[in-house]
Amino acid sequence: MSRVLYPGSFDPITKGHMNIIEQASDLFDEVLVAVLCNPNKMQGMFSIDERVAIIEKLYENIQNVRVISASGAAVDVAIAYECGAIVRGLRSLSDYDYEVGMQQINKEISNGSVNTVCLFADKEYQFVSSSMVKEVFSLGKDISRYVAPDVRKQMILKRR
Repeated sequence: MSRVLYPGSFDPITKGHMNIIEQASDLFDEVLVAVLCNPNKMQGMFSIDERVAIIEKLYENIQNVRVISASGAAVDVAIAYECGAIVRGLRSLSDYDYEVGMQQINKEISNGSVNTVCLFADKEYQFVSSSMVKEVFSLGKDISRYVAPDVRKQMILKRR
């Protein structure tokens, strides 16, 4: 069985993230979406548990997508869950430069057991990021192009 890890903070999960998950679910037997706590980022809009619940709801009918929460290095989570690769979404050249370095470190840490697979989001999502969505949302603008309806609903509820 080919199992891959798709790690991220997903605060909130965007249509770009979803596009990568859907591509990965077509390529691999199982996609493990890992909601990670990033200690370098400020307190998020949603708690880790809320993010997990939102993503589980989005993928409740997709058999090969599973959602977990974890902390620590993504490569350690990949090893613990016996994932052969980490999936990363690329939007720009700066994403590529960052991911090249990370894949080399992850390969070394895992003694060569964890590869990195980079996927490109479809063109309409390549500029979308969680931070951009939160900023647009904070300005009172429509975010329906960038997040699923359930995510938008949860963001509105959270704002109240």
